[in-house]
Amino acid sequence: MRTIKHLNTFAIGLPFVILMSYPIFKESALFYSLLSTMATGFIQVILGLYMLFNNPNDRKLQFYIVNVVTFFTLWFINDYIDYNDILTLILFFIPPLLAFYLTFIIYKKAKL
Repeated sequence: MRTIKHLNTFAIGLPFVILMSYPIFKESALFYSLLSTMATGFIQVILGLYMLFNNPNDRKLQFYIVNVVTFFTLWFINDYIDYNDILTLILFFIPPLLAFYLTFIIYKKAKL
């Protein structure tokens, strides 16, 4: 669990560390910081699937994975209907909420 906690902390901190180089690299730091949020999401989904594989009866992890699948389904639907403004706005806020939720789960399990 300690390794998972460290990987999650790395994934969450990566965009912020890259963004801190903004005074030196200017716009490229901003670009790579935003790009690294995809790596954060990928790492977190892999961690969530790994944790669910090890503990398939955990309701919180099941809820997380269902919401990840829902996010990608809504993203596909939004592309199919040529980007509805309200749905796009909703999809903008889901990844940070999922990142916070998985981090909450990981830190809660690390204390046990």
